[in-house]
Amino acid sequence: MVFQRAARREFAHSAAGIFVALFAIMVSIQAIRLLGDAASGRIASEAVWALLGFAALNYSAYLLTLTLFVAVLLSLSRSYRDSEMVVWFSSGVSLMAWIRPVLVFAMPLILAIAMLTLVLSPWAQQMSVEFKEKMQVRSDASQVAPGSFKEAASTDRVVFVEAIGDDETYVKNVFISAVQHGKLGVTMAGKGYQETAENGDRFMVLEGGRRYEVVPGTPEFRIMEFDRYALRVETRESRGIEKTVAAEPTLNLLRSSNRRDQAELLWRVNVPISAIVLALLAIPLSFVNPRAGRSANLILALLVYMIYSNLLSMMQAWVAQGRVSVLLGLLVVHLLMIVALPVMFARRILVFSFLRLRR
Repeated sequence: MVFQRAARREFAHSAAGIFVALFAIMVSIQAIRLLGDAASGRIASEAVWALLGFAALNYSAYLLTLTLFVAVLLSLSRSYRDSEMVVWFSSGVSLMAWIRPVLVFAMPLILAIAMLTLVLSPWAQQMSVEFKEKMQVRSDASQVAPGSFKEAASTDRVVFVEAIGDDETYVKNVFISAVQHGKLGVTMAGKGYQETAENGDRFMVLEGGRRYEVVPGTPEFRIMEFDRYALRVETRESRGIEKTVAAEPTLNLLRSSNRRDQAELLWRVNVPISAIVLALLAIPLSFVNPRAGRSANLILALLVYMIYSNLLSMMQAWVAQGRVSVLLGLLVVHLLMIVALPVMFARRILVFSFLRLRR
């Protein structure tokens, strides 16, 4: 029908403007945060743009959900304010007739949101963590100036390197002097690089070298030759970079019985479902009485959105705590909103019919 094509076209125009505005705000906020981290030395300056791209990909699903809700809400509210709805209803078009064009417009966005939450956002989280770790390793290696001694922050280790590798991920001809367990140890190796263990601890790995150990004040000493020697330089707790459940692939979450993994899976499924429900809720929430204030429906819509979002977050927390099952957490909130839909549609139809009778 003509009005359905016109409605979808207006939805698309509104959604484009809203998404650009929300995306610009999100990028600005993330850029300020990342630039602050780079200025304080927590991340490398050359990593800002890559991390900003990963953050944008991670937040796009939530921006699209909000864009869909606001685009339908504002487009239909404008039709009420300009009395276009009077024309549609006078032509025999019911409020229920708007469900089809809204769903047709929403389905591509729903598929994009599902792809983002289930596949792309976890990938972006994982790549962000790996990129931070890689840049940290490069930063640590590049901070060692060739030909000079560098004292560690713990003040019990001195490092000297003759040269840095071409890709800045390893060093050549390493000399390390350290005091450990009351013994003075001097280690020399032809090559050294940093490596992260499975538990998150970071080690300096030396290859092809020799280690001398001596107890100060005594003639005792020991000489050891090694092919590979690992010296822990930082624990996971002190690093501040740790893989989270948000970076786990969705398939891994499906196989897991851990409550935190199940809660994360629930959230990823809830986002595209909530986008569908919010798009339908926007139809009755868009009602505006031209003779009354124009902001009442927007306040009510914002309230509904906040309640819906907080209920989903609460269910996710309860699943993580083991207070409710995954199935219950998936169904309760959505069913509550879906049951409220017919009531809201009926109320809006009755209100509009009452206004027409008064005229």
